Amino acid sequence: MSAQQRRAAVLGSPIAHSLSPVLHRAAYEALGLADWSYDRFEIDEAGLPEFFGRLGPEWAGLSLTMPLKRAVIPLLDEISETAAAVEAVNTVVCTADGRRVGDNTDIPGMVAALRERGIEQVESAAILGAGATASSALAALARICTGEVVAYVRSEARAAEMRQWGERLDIEVRVADWADAARALHAPLVVATTPAGATDALSHVVPERPATLFDVLYDPWPTELAARWSAYGGAVVSGLDLLVHQAVLQVEQMTGREPGPLDAMRKAGERALAER
Repeated sequence: MSAQQRRAAVLGSPIAHSLSPVLHRAAYEALGLADWSYDRFEIDEAGLPEFFGRLGPEWAGLSLTMPLKRAVIPLLDEISETAAAVEAVNTVVCTADGRRVGDNTDIPGMVAALRERGIEQVESAAILGAGATASSALAALARICTGEVVAYVRSEARAAEMRQWGERLDIEVRVADWADAARALHAPLVVATTPAGATDALSHVVPERPATLFDVLYDPWPTELAARWSAYGGAVVSGLDLLVHQAVLQVEQMTGREPGPLDAMRKAGERALAER
């Protein structure tokens, strides 16, 4: 491998469905980085240390998906304040001096996706769900929400976690039972962080003039909730929007080239999803 050739990849388990190779390769093509490659590797927590031990100087960086976002932290030399805030790293940059620096581009990616739709600030918001993505959503809302965030959850354990995240991120969080999730749909911004199918029943109670829905899913798309939301004239931000914006930030960090080619990456993602 020549001195000019650089490598990057996405790691996780399962990983076959990941769109990251499509997005990053489209970025390299748009930036004229012919000597860059981007692959995917099926890696779980147990296999992560060995993989890191085999990284050579040709590596520019890594994208991390579940279940590795927290497991990678002990293997890093440094993590950003953003990643530390939610104890989750989705980006590793391999520096020229051999250091491995972790960051979280999901959080600024969410903010950027909303900003692209003209949403700079909201007075209140609702989160559907309380998993790992919900903590990133809460961190993003801490940057743009001036008032209360209501999180709709299924268990007291999840409720306690969301309260803890609220305290940690210095944002006002009120927890409500999932049985009352229909009330969430009246918020100025609704962030759905649940698995596929979890919000389908809510599609039947979408208000006549909904505001903005940020649904983090992208496959299958649209979700029933997103489809009904759009039909009623509401604004919808998709999981693909999030995926592209966080990937743009990864490309910028790994390549040192700004701005990342957002349009080229989005079009590549849309084509890939259309072919599934």
